[in-house]
Amino acid sequence: MSFKKKQFETDIQNEANSFIRKGLNNPHLTFVSITKVKLNDDFSMATLYWDTFDPAKRGDIKSEITKCAGKIRSHLAKTLNVRHTPSIELEYDSQFEDESAIDKILQEEKSKGKGF
Repeated sequence: MSFKKKQFETDIQNEANSFIRKGLNNPHLTFVSITKVKLNDDFSMATLYWDTFDPAKRGDIKSEITKCAGKIRSHLAKTLNVRHTPSIELEYDSQFEDESAIDKILQEEKSKGKGF
């Protein structure tokens, strides 16, 4: 991965997080955070991975953040100073839930006496 691509992904992540927290007056998105951004090779599409501290409201949050995708892209267009702002796709990032499930499995195996 090139430095330019990584830097652009970081800029998108920082600006999107800032806008979600300060620019959107949506109480459903209070505990939402953009965890990572992946750009395709020609920088025309950005996938923003989001997570929340309240997994019970994930469905409501998904619909709310999807509604705000256009506003997020518009904010990025104004602040990033690039000729073409990438299209935005929002995906839920389940890495923390996956990590805790793996830890649970490892603990169960360890308690059975199997060492790793």
